[in-house]
This record gives sequence, C-alpha cells and structure tokens, in this order.
Amino acid sequence: MKEFAGKIAVVTGGGTGMGRELARQLVAEGCNVAMCDVSEAAMAETKRLCEVEKLPQGLRVTTHVADVSIEDHLKRFRDELAEQQMTDNIHLLFNNAGIGGGGSLFTNTREQWERTFNICWGGVYLGVRTFLPMLVKADEAHIVNTASVNGFWASIGMNQAHTAYSSAKFAVKGFTEALVNDLRLHAPHVKCSVVMPGHIGTSIVSNSRKVQSGDGSDRLSADEVALTRTRMVAAGVPDADKKSDDEIQAAFAERARSFLEDAPTTAAQAAKIILDGVKAERWRILVGEDARRLDERVRATPEQAYDRAFYESFTQEVGWRLG
Repeated sequence: MKEFAGKIAVVTGGGTGMGRELARQLVAEGCNVAMCDVSEAAMAETKRLCEVEKLPQGLRVTTHVADVSIEDHLKRFRDELAEQQMTDNIHLLFNNAGIGGGGSLFTNTREQWERTFNICWGGVYLGVRTFLPMLVKADEAHIVNTASVNGFWASIGMNQAHTAYSSAKFAVKGFTEALVNDLRLHAPHVKCSVVMPGHIGTSIVSNSRKVQSGDGSDRLSADEVALTRTRMVAAGVPDADKKSDDEIQAAFAERARSFLEDAPTTAAQAAKIILDGVKAERWRILVGEDARRLDERVRATPEQAYDRAFYESFTQEVGWRLG
C-alpha cells in the first residue's frame, strides 16, 4: 500500500498519544479514519486537530466509544463504522490501544493484572477477529499491531515487575508473526506488521492509572500512594519511606510528565515511522533508536538480557531514566 488517500483506516486508542498522531497523519494524507477510545472527550480533541485544516470534501473522521477488551464494544464499533463511513470494507487496521499497570503477580491485584493483559493483548486479538472480514473484502489491506520493545525484552528495570504488559506484548509479537503466513496462505492481499516502539512520549502513565482505577482522576488513591511508596523504597529512592502522601503524589505526577515530555521519540515521529513502514510493507517496525539498539543487544547476548549490568549499560547508552 503505497498511499493512503481514499482509504479507510480503523485506529484503536485514537484519543491520545500515537493513536492521535496516526489519525492526524492519515487524515492529512486523505485517508478516512474511524477511531475508538474509552474517552469521548479525548477523541473529540483528536477529531478537532484532524479538522484544523479543512477536510477535503467527502473525507470522514468518526469517533466511537469502545473498550477494546470487550468484544461486544468492538462489534458495536464495527457496525457504527459501517453505517457512518458507508462501507462494508476497510483498508487499514491499527490495533494501537494499550495501558500499563498490573505489573506484579505479587503486589498487584489479579484484576489490575488482567485489565492490562486484556487490553494490550485481548484488544489486538479481538480487533483482528472483529475487523478481518472487512479487511478481506478490500482490494488491499494492512493490519498494524502495536507491541513494544517489551515484546522481546520483558523488563523496565531491576527494581520493578513488569509481567502483565510484557506478557501481552510478547503475545502481540508472536501473534503478528504467525499472521504473516496465515494471511499469505488465505488472504494474500492483506499484509500485517508488528510495531515495537521504545520510549515514546505519550500519556500512557497517567492514562493507565485512570483506566485501572476507573475514576478518571489524575490523583492516586490511598492504596496507590502506599504501593508507590513501597516501589520507591525498593528502587532505592532516598528517604522514600519518609515522604508525605503529597510528595508521593507529586513524584507520580512528575513521572507522568517526564514520560511524556522527556522521551527520545515523540508520538508524531513514531506515527510517521509506522506509516512509512506500512508503505514499505515491512512486517517488523522498530520505532526509535533506543528500540533498535535494544533489539541488537538482546539478540547479541540473550542470556545476559536480564542481568543488572545489561540494564545499567543500556540505560546509560540511550539515556533511559525508567524503572
């Protein structure tokens, strides 16, 4: 697929981050976009940004509230899309929605763990299941599944568990690789790509907290404050056990800000890399120089990938300040 003009794209998680930038850049190239998100307000802002420059006549940008971990939500999204976009087929599916959280089998609840896993993995699987018939009906189509560097390296540091997100992203990577040949055998006009971003500047830290808690607030609950304090102590943060609740709240807010604003790759840059990869029909799309370097390191010394020396030398090399 060398161009997107006149095509129809589905983008999950279109309210913020890479989903928002994918929508904006697709629309700028003349592509119709149907996006879903759990936040109607966030999608409204994405749509407004898409329409800052007047849309060409007939170009459609539609928004649909849906939780990608719930199949009935995705089926409703599909049916709304068919009606509002006036189509029985789509050309592009970006399974982009994801959250963090629920990292530990020990310190997080089962509900938190499975919430992350069911969105990050289940949303991709159900997205493909739901929209595959519409993709097959198109003359050409492309599935783009967002994994992560955590799809080949299950860590964000030595002092923090990361099992839910990493397990989900490994599943996304394996699923998409298996799709390469499944599609080749049964629908050769449909291609697929697995996207593996490094640290991208998005609101995933704050958004994940909102989705996990269900209260939509930027502030931590009392239980979350206590858990954050415990993690800071384990990470060796000086006097973390003596910090007040307000200081813990401030530390969380700073982490969310830093993840968004201090990342080596912006969401807009990431979206361009992804779309260029689709045009080049690359099934494997690494996003960011940190992702490329980490991929090389893990392949070169897989047995050392979870040693402290590996993590410390890598973070020093690329400037990560995570974990």
